[in-house]
Parts: sequence; C-alpha cells; structure tokens
Amino acid sequence: MADSVDGTDETGGFFTRDKLLLLSIVVAGIVLPGIARRFLGEAGYGGLGTIVFVLGYAGMIFLVWYGWIRPLELTGPVDR
Repeated sequence: MADSVDGTDETGGFFTRDKLLLLSIVVAGIVLPGIARRFLGEAGYGGLGTIVFVLGYAGMIFLVWYGWIRPLELTGPVDR
C-alpha cells in the first residue's frame, strides 16, 4: 500500500494512502468521541458521555492494532 495520494508508485512520499488512513482513524478516534462526550455532558449525561468516549477511543486503538501493528512480524536476532 505504498501508493501516494496522486496515484504514483513513489515510495519516498510521506502522504501515502496507508498513512492517510491511519491518520484519519486516529483523528476520528479522538475527536469524534470527544465531541460526543462534550455534547452529552452539556445535556446532563456525563456518565454516558464518558462511556462513549472510552468506547470510541478503545475502538480506535483496536483498529490501529488490528490494521497496522498485528501484521508486523516482530522477531529477535536470528541464530548465528
């Protein structure tokens, strides 16, 4: 998934589709639950707002783990 935003195959570009997707998931996982928590708190549902924020944040962490961290093969040094 090293395609850049303009559709070229340059691997040296910073804004690849994969990185933009990761960035949007992280931003949405923090901003959207935070906004929902604020509105629910102002409406008198502070406890529900906290639950919404925690579930949204935890969902974002799970998606990042499942999509980017889990597939990595983290191994130690190879036997000599």
